[in-house]
Amino acid sequence: MRLVDSLKQGQEKLGTINSELKSRVETTLKSWPETLNRKVADIRNFSLPLTQYFHFFQDADDVISAEPGTNKLSEGFLDLYQRIQSDLGVENYIGEWFVLEQSRIDQFAQVSGDNQWIHTDPERAQNESPFRTTIAHGFLTLSLIPLLTDTVNPDKNPYPEARMVVNYGMNKVVFPAPVKVGKRIRARSRIIAIKKLRRGLELVREITIEVEDSKRPACIAEMLLRLYD
Repeated sequence: MRLVDSLKQGQEKLGTINSELKSRVETTLKSWPETLNRKVADIRNFSLPLTQYFHFFQDADDVISAEPGTNKLSEGFLDLYQRIQSDLGVENYIGEWFVLEQSRIDQFAQVSGDNQWIHTDPERAQNESPFRTTIAHGFLTLSLIPLLTDTVNPDKNPYPEARMVVNYGMNKVVFPAPVKVGKRIRARSRIIAIKKLRRGLELVREITIEVEDSKRPACIAEMLLRLYD
């Protein structure tokens, strides 16, 4: 009887193990489509290192970030982190004035397909627009950030320690005031946040585009920059 009881208990335990294993496998298989879709999106955005694109069971956040103490940054990058951290919130750039002319507005209208008369028809704008002149597209102002912040100049690299600097996107963008044609604009910026990644740093750079003789800025954008060690 003891042998029979032992066999029954063994069968019951085996059944329980099989049930748990089946449940885990089913859960994993159900999550595959979502996981694959996320990885495909990562590939399109080039947001992960190449070696991580097909690690389907590793969460993307674990790849691009790490818990405190697990970051493997070089000594130079750790010094850069400390330097930026100590200056958070301090304005670190004021650009040169730049005149926004009608020719540039027209070029942007042609490229973007946004040919609304409020941007491209000076005569109609003078008669019908509340601004009495044409105004720049908000996205044109936004697109001028690299020029206005001088980040397109290879001779003025603010982060020479970085092997590569990547525009990772925007947290938010607002356009508090229009830019009338012929007005001068310039950029001011500061770093408002920083965090360590496994192979670099992520900065949040607040950029304000001000308009000459205007109390309100034309644009305020929080730009994400990734610096790779």
